[in-house]
Amino acid sequence: MNVLNRPGQCGTMESNDLMVQVAPAEQGSGIAITLVSPMIKQYGKQIEAVVKATLQEMGVADALVQVTDKGALDCTIRARVRVAAERAMQKEAN
Repeated sequence: MNVLNRPGQCGTMESNDLMVQVAPAEQGSGIAITLVSPMIKQYGKQIEAVVKATLQEMGVADALVQVTDKGALDCTIRARVRVAAERAMQKEAN
């Protein structure tokens, strides 16, 4: 399992993109997703499923995730989540 060491983020607030912020969570708490999107009624469950699946594929079991969507496609969601999580897994530079 991969552990998040610090907060990480990726993305923009531009149209057809999204901002993803991930932060460490207590061990055993799972993946908690907060989603803000103008399309939440139509695509909210799909967005959450893509975020969760991407983190699980990366071996992340516990995370707090904030997603602000502006109409991103699944491929963009996966890319942004992956980079935000990779940044969060980095050790602090001393």
